[in-house]
Amino acid sequence: MIVYRNLILIGTSHISPESIVEVKKIIADKKPGFVAVELDRGRFQGLMETKGKRKRVSFSELKKLGVSGFIFALFGAWIEERLGKMVGTKPGAEMKAAIHEAAKTQAKILLIDQEISITIKRLFKTLTWKEKFRFVGDIVKGLLGFGEKIAFDLRKAPEEELIHTLVEQVRTRYPSFYKVLIEERNVFMARRLKQCMEKYPEQTIVAVIGAGHQKGIYELLTNASWPSS
Repeated sequence: MIVYRNLILIGTSHISPESIVEVKKIIADKKPGFVAVELDRGRFQGLMETKGKRKRVSFSELKKLGVSGFIFALFGAWIEERLGKMVGTKPGAEMKAAIHEAAKTQAKILLIDQEISITIKRLFKTLTWKEKFRFVGDIVKGLLGFGEKIAFDLRKAPEEELIHTLVEQVRTRYPSFYKVLIEERNVFMARRLKQCMEKYPEQTIVAVIGAGHQKGIYELLTNASWPSS
């Protein structure tokens, strides 16, 4: 957790039971005026779908993401789902917990992430063939049990040192992934948070974001030369 002025940044793991507990406790204790979550409108609606109803993919959504983007999004969701089952949680459970806890404390919800279709289009526009082949190769190595291994407990929110190690690996091996999925979204989310902080300086804002974004967003918000628009 990082506190800066009227903002509390909570870095979470999207499948960690520990993150769910932390998020609920901080919101209940601080009773903020706003709870910001790392979601766009589409992902918010999908996350809050009525239990038991499976959301069907529409042609317009497929058209927005493109075939490659759609497959990539499905693959990412499948990985999170598998990891979530290992620890008994659903991906995004901490975001859902934040939304429910915000309702209890009558806090307003802020959707601060960039629309996923824009992010995926940017990624496939930027991604090099070298990175694509490397990505496939790393997945195959992982499935076969080869390559570098980093041990950590999926049930807990990752430590800062581990987050730094993982982010640096992404930056080195997949610069396009890093630029689009982390760096550009950091700027987008930091800008949304800054606008809210300045508009409602008397209100506490709790932001629930992935642990890999926490440090980058904080550095942007505390950088005096960073443009506000």
